[in-house]
Amino acid sequence: MTTRLRPIPADPVSPQAEVRTGPDPTYSWGAPVAPGGAGRPFVSLGEPEGYDDRARPRPLGNRVRNRTVMAAACLVLGLGLIGGAVTGSWLIPEAGAGSESSVFATAGSLWHSVPVDQLFPPAVEGQGAGPGGADRTWTRIAVAPDSGCDDAFDPLLRKALAPVGCQRLLRATYTDSTQSYVTTVGLLFAKGDSAAMASLRTRFKNEGLAGRTDLMPRPYAAKDTVAAGFGSEQRASWTVSVLTDAPVVVYAVSGWADGRTVDEPQPAAEAMKSGATTALAQAGLGHEAKGLADRIERALRKTVDSATEQPS
Repeated sequence: MTTRLRPIPADPVSPQAEVRTGPDPTYSWGAPVAPGGAGRPFVSLGEPEGYDDRARPRPLGNRVRNRTVMAAACLVLGLGLIGGAVTGSWLIPEAGAGSESSVFATAGSLWHSVPVDQLFPPAVEGQGAGPGGADRTWTRIAVAPDSGCDDAFDPLLRKALAPVGCQRLLRATYTDSTQSYVTTVGLLFAKGDSAAMASLRTRFKNEGLAGRTDLMPRPYAAKDTVAAGFGSEQRASWTVSVLTDAPVVVYAVSGWADGRTVDEPQPAAEAMKSGATTALAQAGLGHEAKGLADRIERALRKTVDSATEQPS
């Protein structure tokens, strides 16, 4: 006997049940469609999930928020460091115009603050300073009292130097190791600023003033020394250098120690040229003036550097 299976009737629909005509809104892809019912649905992404140390799902919101806070903190720290660096750069003086001005001013005051032996050493070594690269040694035999410039230069040279003024003049006279030559070297500390010194240097260069025999500096003849007879008529060779990084004019003038007169003085630059055949060129009097002036200038620069050196 065959038993018929009776169909199981469907559950009655509850009158309170809501008839759904669209996707389940609990899923992201079941979001409402665009107004009017056409087009693709607006998809709202749910909060992403992560996993904890027990492999259980957990929201990433806290981690994202933590990372955001850390990123913001780093940004603030970075801005603080940058701001500090910028502020530091404002507080630290830059090298340049300010430091150059300080060096210039310091150099201008050395005449009353530095011992004479530092500006004019008792002995000056001139390695390779003579003709053909021969060595020279100069010994100081007299130091002139510091003074003004009225009696130190011929009238035209004094007029040429007038634009930078004369604050103080320091001079010393040296002789070579054989006492055959005498040389007076001078440091004119000017009143002019760096622009005035630069202008004077340009004029000396462009107009060839350093090579004119009517613009020679005068020697300092010290009594009871081998330079006692070293006067204007004994001037043989000379050099004049206008500095621009210091308010100083450095010069030197040389001659024979035996007091002989010189009819045709020759600037050091000419007397030192290769092939120069004049008696004073052959004697090396140009090298005497230029070599000693250069080394006194170096001593001055070294003194300026020491005076302006900042402790580390």
